[in-house]
Amino acid sequence: MNVLDRYIIKKLLSTFFFIIMAFIIISVVIDFSDRVDDFIEHDAPVMEVLIGYYLNFCIHFGNLLSGLLIFLTVVLVCSNMAQRTEVVAILSGGISFNRYLRPFFIVATILVIIFLFISHIVLPSANQRKLEFENTYIRPNFYISDKNVHREISPGEIVYFKSLSASKQLGSKFSIENWEEGELRKKVFANKATYDPDKKIWELKKGQIRKYHKDGTQSFEYFAEKDTVLNLTINDFGHRSSISSAMKWDELNVFIAELEKKGFSDASKHQIEKHQRTSIPFSIYIFVLIAASIASRKLRGGTGIHLMLAVVIGFVYVFFQRIASVSATNAGVDPLIAVWIPNIIFLGLGIWVYIKSPK
Repeated sequence: MNVLDRYIIKKLLSTFFFIIMAFIIISVVIDFSDRVDDFIEHDAPVMEVLIGYYLNFCIHFGNLLSGLLIFLTVVLVCSNMAQRTEVVAILSGGISFNRYLRPFFIVATILVIIFLFISHIVLPSANQRKLEFENTYIRPNFYISDKNVHREISPGEIVYFKSLSASKQLGSKFSIENWEEGELRKKVFANKATYDPDKKIWELKKGQIRKYHKDGTQSFEYFAEKDTVLNLTINDFGHRSSISSAMKWDELNVFIAELEKKGFSDASKHQIEKHQRTSIPFSIYIFVLIAASIASRKLRGGTGIHLMLAVVIGFVYVFFQRIASVSATNAGVDPLIAVWIPNIIFLGLGIWVYIKSPK
């Protein structure tokens, strides 16, 4: 590592940490102004606000924006070097463009390793603390907005609720179907189904049991009250999407498998969370390639033009991320493919910009 490498690495790291601290401070101020009423209303202790919420908020926010912030960092550093004709001097001195890029990718590798560690090891624990704080002091009441909910809780066993109330542990217009070899054998109806968390049972009221026999006949049984045990709790219907961000890798895999087994339609949201833990840190390589290639050229508009390009590219990348997430949750696209599509598209852009960059 020569003087040039140390010079660029020092500028990149110092600029990056300055930018990420600035963004985090601004985000904390904005978030605090939005949450302060909740903190006061629920008597949140000051230390819990600072350590239980905002420390973990900073870790989460910094990791989430890592790719875009390193992109902005490289644009600023390269643009300033280009405007001072340092890049021209470096290339004119016999150093190839590939060699010039080496310190940028050394920094990218350092940051990728750091943020992979944060995503897979540090962030789940931080999000767990943050989620516990939110459940206690920000949104202690738990709501379920879904209507006409179907869940397959075991092979051939399908539960239906017209509506659910988490606060009352109550479901209305309940039914459970039992299927064997593709044929309906039994169906239980009830006007209300109340979950008892202590006994771990469902209390059914005013219902009937209908059995379908193999000879084509049916039998009925009416009941006023009936207790039943199901592999299901009221909380299974109201998991927030953020709950998966508080799970370690193995726990998340088990959680997703259970959701898929029970027929939960939002399992793909948690798969997206799982795959983004790797895709977001690796986007740093792509952003470094794009930023160094477009900002190393001296332009008449100066750094302002480079920053404008950085903002536009950043917004387009976030837009592609949102489109990919929606396609995974609503269009049936494999979450692994959906998560990596923006990186693949922008890798192609990075290669094209690199080819067109001054050598």
